[in-house]
Amino acid sequence: MGRMGKDYYSVLGIRRGATDDEIKKAYRRQALKYHPDKNKAAGAEEKFKEVAEAYDVLSDPKKKDIYDRFGEEGLKGGVPGGGGGGPNFTYTFRGDPHAMFTEFFGGRSPFEQFFGRNGGGEEGMDIDDPFASFGMGSGMGGFPRSFGRGGHGGPIQKKKDPPVVHDLKVTLEEVLNGCTKKMKISHKRLNPDGRTTRSEDKILTVEIKKGWKEGTKITFPREGDETPANIPADVVFVVKDKPHPVFRRDGSDIVYTAKITLREALCGCTVQAPTLDGRSVTVTTQDVVRPGTKRRVSGEGLPLPKCPERRGDLLVEFDVKFPERLSQQARDTIAQALPAS
Repeated sequence: MGRMGKDYYSVLGIRRGATDDEIKKAYRRQALKYHPDKNKAAGAEEKFKEVAEAYDVLSDPKKKDIYDRFGEEGLKGGVPGGGGGGPNFTYTFRGDPHAMFTEFFGGRSPFEQFFGRNGGGEEGMDIDDPFASFGMGSGMGGFPRSFGRGGHGGPIQKKKDPPVVHDLKVTLEEVLNGCTKKMKISHKRLNPDGRTTRSEDKILTVEIKKGWKEGTKITFPREGDETPANIPADVVFVVKDKPHPVFRRDGSDIVYTAKITLREALCGCTVQAPTLDGRSVTVTTQDVVRPGTKRRVSGEGLPLPKCPERRGDLLVEFDVKFPERLSQQARDTIAQALPAS
């Protein structure tokens, strides 16, 4: 590749082919060196912005790939279909270098810990490598941490909040056909200053696939509240069945309870069982309906989640209604007709 435009690797003081960890460490070093709060030299602010732009590109695999192949001019001037960015992918750095700095260092200024609140550097400290005196140069794993001290003397790491879980109620008809659900959530987002937050509404769209079972989870990464000190929680929706007036669910099967008389249970009966899509099917039994008897109608249940073109079954179970009382004549007749044991 020809060297066109800015050399982001030189800006960060690293070689081409540097690892993600080396890129992060280089940004730490250069951002601290040129931060305008500490470096009053002419051009430090501009250099600070250049460092932020270089990190923004080299820390993003897609941007880095385009830059490595086409240089800054190719990145900003448009590369047809470049790097998966779509036709005429173009890059413009719109980030806030100060917000990037604050977020990288875990929402707090590292200068308060390294140099004290009044801005004076400790004597003999090398601003090019402020980690040296703390022994953290290799132990940070390349991830943003704030430089406050935790309860055990260690650095505080930005922690991810636990998932925010919501029930997502669906009808059996929605599971049969699939549907789209839209949920409006309100969450906090950091302002560009990296300290204050604003409330933001967002619509989350869930495609309910045919046959999804209760307990299916849909995760939206990092859509929880954002603060200077946290990584936003994932928002998780868990599929729950709404009670149905006619059926109950049993995996991919549905169960219909048919009410029959004692006479029908003993002598045989025909039941018109409804289906989920509004038809009815005829279920006939000539046998005695014992407690727990079920009749299976193949293919009238819910789609199978892993194979939605196939469906489970409709199970017809029976609820036998006993008479409130019998006349003496009916008792005698039944006693004669039924076996004693």
